[in-house]
Amino acid sequence: MSALLEFIRFRDFTLWDVKRHLSSFIYSNYEIVNLGDYINDEKIKIKPFEFPNDNFKILGVNNKIGLFDNEIKKGKDINQAYKIVKNGFLSYNPYRINVGSIGIKTKKQKNDLISPAYVVFSCHKALLPEYLFMVFKTSTFNNIINENTRGSVRQILAFDILESLKIPLPPLDIQKKIVQDYQDKLDLSILQEKEAKEKEKEIEEYLYKELDINYEVNSINKILNFINYKTLISWSYRDLLGSLNIFSNSFDTIQFNQKTSLFTDIFRGKSPKYSESSSSIILNQKCNRWNNIKLQYSKYVQNDWANNINKKFFTQESDIIINSTGDGTIGRATYITKEFKNLLYDSHILLLRVNKIKINALFLTYYINSYYGQLQINNIKSAVATKQTELGVNNFKNIKFILPPLIIQNKIANHIQILKDEAKDLINKSILNKTLALKEFEQNIFKNEE
Repeated sequence: MSALLEFIRFRDFTLWDVKRHLSSFIYSNYEIVNLGDYINDEKIKIKPFEFPNDNFKILGVNNKIGLFDNEIKKGKDINQAYKIVKNGFLSYNPYRINVGSIGIKTKKQKNDLISPAYVVFSCHKALLPEYLFMVFKTSTFNNIINENTRGSVRQILAFDILESLKIPLPPLDIQKKIVQDYQDKLDLSILQEKEAKEKEKEIEEYLYKELDINYEVNSINKILNFINYKTLISWSYRDLLGSLNIFSNSFDTIQFNQKTSLFTDIFRGKSPKYSESSSSIILNQKCNRWNNIKLQYSKYVQNDWANNINKKFFTQESDIIINSTGDGTIGRATYITKEFKNLLYDSHILLLRVNKIKINALFLTYYINSYYGQLQINNIKSAVATKQTELGVNNFKNIKFILPPLIIQNKIANHIQILKDEAKDLINKSILNKTLALKEFEQNIFKNEE
C-alpha cells in the first residue's frame, strides 16, 4: 500500500482489523485475483454408518506430505458423515493450515474420504490445482494466512476467509510451465536422494565384501539340548533359544571381553547435574546421530560439577561413543573428530577408546553402525530392572567384530569415507534443489512492493 489514505468498500471486508487489510496487499507481474472467484467449497458427504459392514478408505493430511492414505475403517466404526475427496481436490486442516497442513488429491492416494473437520475445495478450469497448492507453500502466502486466521484460542482459517484472499494468477499455460519447472527440480532432488541411498547401500556391500562376512543363526529345535556354558552371553529365555554367529572366511573374529589389548578404556558416561544458566554442555543419546553429532540437542550442566569430572570422561579424538539407551537409537555409534573432543557425555552413552596400534576407530564405527553390527546389538541388548532396554558395557564387550590387519582397516575406512562424502554431497544437492524449487516459484509469482 503506497497511498497515505485509501478507501475500502464495505462489501470487501470479511474481517474488520487493519492488520488483515494490510496483509492482503501483494504484488506480482501477473493479475491479482480474488481466490473466491476460482474455487468451490466441496461439501458432498456420505454416511458410512449406514453401511456398517463396508470398508471405507480414509485420508489424512499433515504439513510434511500433504494428503495421505491414513486408514481403512468399517462403517460401524464411523459415527459421522465424511467428505468425498476427488482427484484434483485440495483439503486442509483449518486449525493447522498456518503450518502447512494442506494437500492435493492425486492418483497416488487410493483413499477418497476425509473427516468433516477438514475443508475440501476444488478449482475452476482457469486455476490449476497444482499451482494453487504451491502458492500455499510459499512464505508470502503463509504470512497472509497467518494474518487472516481468526479465533481467540485456536486460530482457524475457515473457507469464507480463504475466499476473501488474493493470489497472483498467470494464464493457464504459464501456470503449467511454472508447475513443470518446479516439478523438474523436485524430481532432480528426489533422484539425488535416491542416489544417496544407493550410495549408502554400496557402502554396506563394500564392507561385507572386503570383510568376507557370513552369519548363521543357531536355533534350538530339540526337546532336550545341551548348551556350552562359555558360549552364553546372558541367561534370558530368548538368548537360550538361539544365537547369532557372525564370522569371516578370511579374517579373525574377536570380542572385546577376550582381547583386552584392543582397547584402553570402555565405560559409561556420568549422571549429570543440569543447570540452564551454565556454559558447560553434555552430550546425550539425541546428540549421537549415526556417526554425526548434533550439538543443538546437548544440555547444560553445572560448571562446578563439570570442572570436577575426571578428564578421562571427556571425549578425545578417535574415541567412539555408543548409545546405550534411547528408543530406536540404541547401539548407534559416532567417531569423535577433532571438532568434538573435550566434551562430556551422560550415562546414556558408552565410550570406547581403542588401541590405535591395532584398531582404526573409524573402521570400527562403520562396522558397529552396519547391518551386521546392529543385528548383533539387537540380539544382545538386555532388559534391566527398570524394564528399559539398554546396551551395557559387558553386553557390548560380547559383540563379535571382524578384525582384519590394520592396513586393511585403514583402506576400508578411507574408501567408505569417500563414499560417505559422495552420499552427503548428493543429500546436500537434493536439499538445495528442493529449496530452490519453491524459492524460484515464489520469486516468479510474487515481487516486492513497488
